[in-house]
Parts: sequence; C-alpha cells; structure tokens
Amino acid sequence: MEDIVEDEGATVQYKVTAAELRQFVERIERLEAEKKAIAEQAKEVLAEARGRGYDVKVLKKLIALRKREPQDVSEEEAILQLYRDALGM
Repeated sequence: MEDIVEDEGATVQYKVTAAELRQFVERIERLEAEKKAIAEQAKEVLAEARGRGYDVKVLKKLIALRKREPQDVSEEEAILQLYRDALGM
C-alpha cells in the first residue's frame, strides 16, 4: 500500500502508490453518486407530497427543525415571538 520513509529531519513522508490513490478516488466517486441518487429520491418524495397538497416549503422547514435541539428551537421561537410583539405583529 504505502511506504513510510524516515528522513534526517525526523519527519515522515508517505510514498503514494497509484493503486491506493485510485482506490480513494473511486470510493469518493461512488459516494458522490450515492449522494446524488439519494438527493433525487428526496426530490421525488417532495414532488409526491406537493402532489398530495402539502406545502413543500413548510415541509423543508419542519425537517430542518427536527434536526435541531428542541431547546434551541424553543429559544428561537420565544425570541421571534418577542420581536413580533415588539413590532405589533
């Protein structure tokens, strides 16, 4: 795979092999392809939801909120309501 060569300055240098480099590149390419396929599937699900009458913008917002900590969401909502009240909204 790789050869470790010690030089006089006590640093370690790695000799890169073409096969190992190719493996890394190919793994990354496969992951990128999988990511693209998953993104397409997510688009299809959102299109299906839209077709059934759901607001996709709101769905995306809900998904983003579910990723966050509930305490952070509550705090942000409280501040937002405070600001709305201050502006008479």
